Amino acid sequence: MFTTRPELTGDFGMVASTHWLASATGMGVLERGGNAFDAAVAAGFVLQIAEPHLNGPGGEVPILLWSEAEQKVSVVCGQGVAPAAATIERYAELGLDIVPGTGLLAATVPGAFGGWMLMLERWGTWRLADVLAPAIHYAEHGIPVLERIAATIASVEGLFKDDWPTSAATWLPGGQVPAPGSKLANPVLAATYRRLVAEAESASSSREGQLAAARTAWYEGFVAEAIAEFSAKTAWRDSSGEVHGGLLTGDDLALWSASVEEPVTFDYRGHTVCKTGPWGQGPVFLQQLALLDGFDLDGMGYLSADYVHTVTEVAKLAFADREAWYGDADVPLSDLLSAAYNAERRPLVGVDASFDLRPGAPGGRPPKLPAFPTPGTASGAPGISGARAPQGAGLGHVGQGAGLGHVGQGAGLGHVGQGAGLGHVGQGIGEPTVAKDGSVRGDTCHVDVVDRWGNMVSATPSGGWLQSSPTIPELGFCLGTRAQMFWLQEGLPASLRPGARPRTTLSPSFALRDGRPWLAFGTPGGDQQDQWSVNFFLAVVHGRLNLQEAIDAPMFHSEHFPSSFFPRGSRPGVLHVEDRLDPDVVAELRRRGHEVELQGSWTLGRLSAVARDGAFLKAAANPRGAQGYAAGR
Repeated sequence: MFTTRPELTGDFGMVASTHWLASATGMGVLERGGNAFDAAVAAGFVLQIAEPHLNGPGGEVPILLWSEAEQKVSVVCGQGVAPAAATIERYAELGLDIVPGTGLLAATVPGAFGGWMLMLERWGTWRLADVLAPAIHYAEHGIPVLERIAATIASVEGLFKDDWPTSAATWLPGGQVPAPGSKLANPVLAATYRRLVAEAESASSSREGQLAAARTAWYEGFVAEAIAEFSAKTAWRDSSGEVHGGLLTGDDLALWSASVEEPVTFDYRGHTVCKTGPWGQGPVFLQQLALLDGFDLDGMGYLSADYVHTVTEVAKLAFADREAWYGDADVPLSDLLSAAYNAERRPLVGVDASFDLRPGAPGGRPPKLPAFPTPGTASGAPGISGARAPQGAGLGHVGQGAGLGHVGQGAGLGHVGQGAGLGHVGQGIGEPTVAKDGSVRGDTCHVDVVDRWGNMVSATPSGGWLQSSPTIPELGFCLGTRAQMFWLQEGLPASLRPGARPRTTLSPSFALRDGRPWLAFGTPGGDQQDQWSVNFFLAVVHGRLNLQEAIDAPMFHSEHFPSSFFPRGSRPGVLHVEDRLDPDVVAELRRRGHEVELQGSWTLGRLSAVARDGAFLKAAANPRGAQGYAAGR
C-alpha cells in the first residue's frame, strides 16, 4: 500500500516523535554514546520548547520502558496529584460543580520534571547539564513557529491581553502573535533551566548527586517557591468565567515524588501489551483486546465494514467501563480483564451501532456513572443534532462551567490540550480554535526510542500548555490543568480527593512478541489515544502492515463516550473516519446506524513507533500535520 515515507530500518538506534527537533535531539544523544533513556529525556525537554502549545514544564509524563539489563518492562509515573486543599467541598464553596478547564484551580503537582529525572537517574547515563543543553539552546535562541503554535496563540490573544498579562509578555513578543515560520524564544525558561543546572553542579560533583539536587530545587527550592507564591497570591479568570486563585502549595510539591510501578498487561495472539495502571486510561486498551479476542478480525478483513463496526462497538463497551471504574482507587482490573467477564460482555456487540453507555458489573459489583453534562453538549460541538443521551446521564454543568458569555472577552476558555473534540479542528494535528463552549483545542506529544543495546522507551508528555494557565513570570512556564479530569461528585473512582492522581488520558504503549521486547508506540489525542493506538496495533497484527503502513492507513474513532475534558460532553453514536476509507464501507456503517462524519484525508491520529524486529531496529512516524518524524540508522 502507499506510504508517505519509508519504514526506517537499521541496527544502531531509532527515535520517533511528534516533532523533528525532538527526534533529531534524541538521535544526537544516541550518536554520542547515550542510551535510550538519555535520548528520551533530552527529546522530552526539547518537546517542551518546540511544542509549547502541547506540553510544558508544568505538565506531566507517564513512561513505559524496557530495560535490557533488568529484562523487564517498568512504568514511570510522572503524574502529579491533587493539592491537599483540593476537596469537593472547596469547589462547592466557590459555586463550582465541575473543575474549570483553565487557570489555577485545575492545577495538580507538576510531575513531568520528576518523572524525567527518575528515569534518567535509574536507567540513564548522562548528566543533567547534558540532557538539558538542547532545550536550553532552543529556549534561548528560539524555535521555528509552527502554524499551529501561531494559531493557538492567536486564539487566546484576547485572553492574554485582557486577563493574563504574564502570558502576553511571554507569548506575544512585541505585543503581536508570532508569525508562522518566525523564531520564538523563551529566555526566562532558559534561565530557569540554567539555574537548575548551576545549583545542581554546585551541590554535588556526582551525576546522581546533581540529579537529586535538581529535584530538590524543583520541588522544594526556587521553582517550588515561585509556584507556591504565584498560586497563593494571584488570581485569574478561568473557564468558569470567574476569577480564582490556586490551591497548590509548597508542601504539595515537597511531599510528591515520581514513582516506578509494574505495568498492567494482557496477552493477545502471541503479544503481551503493557500499559499504565487505571489511574490513567491505559487499561482500556487491554479491555478492548480482551473483547476482540473472541472475534475473527482476520476473517472479517482489515478495514471492512464488519471490522470497523466491531472495533468501534468494542471501544464503546471498554470506555464505558473506564467511566464507571477507573481512577486512582481500588479498581477491579483482574475481573475487567478476565475471560469470564469479557465472554459475558461480548454479546453486547450487535449488528447495529449502539447509542447507550453500558458499563459492566465486574465480579458482580454494580457500576456507578458520574452525572454527565447535558446530552448533546459535546466538547467542541454543543447541541449537535443527533447526539443522544448516554444511559444514566445527568443534567447540569455546562451552563455554569462553559462561561459562554465571556468568550468574546477572551475569558471562559476551556480545556486546552491533549484532548477532547480534536476531530472538529483537524483531529490529531493540534490545529486550535476557540469553540462555542469556550474551549481551546490542542493536543499533546509523544516520543519513542530504541538503542543498539535493546533498551526501549515510550513516553507521552503533556499538560502545562501555554493556553492552560497564566505564565509564572519568574519561571517562564505555566501550571497544568489536569485536575479537570476529576469529578466533583462523591463516591466515584475518579472523584476529586487530596493527594489523588487524576484519571488521565495519557497512555504510552509497549508490546512484547513471543515474550521478547518488540514495540514501543503511542499517540497524542486525549480520549482518542487508546482508540488510535489500538487501531495501529491491530493494523500490524491483523492487517499485517509494517509500522509506516499502519500509521498511514485510514484512521477512525468513536466520539460516543463522555470526554475527559471540560465540559465533559459526549456524542453518542458518532463515528469519525478519514475520507480515504472505502465509500462502500462508509455506506454500510451508516446503514448499521453509525452517525459517520467524514474527516479530512490525513487528519486522524498522530502515532509514532519504534521496534526491535529480528536483527533490525525499526521506526515510523506520523505524516499528518507535517511535523512528526523518525530518525535512525
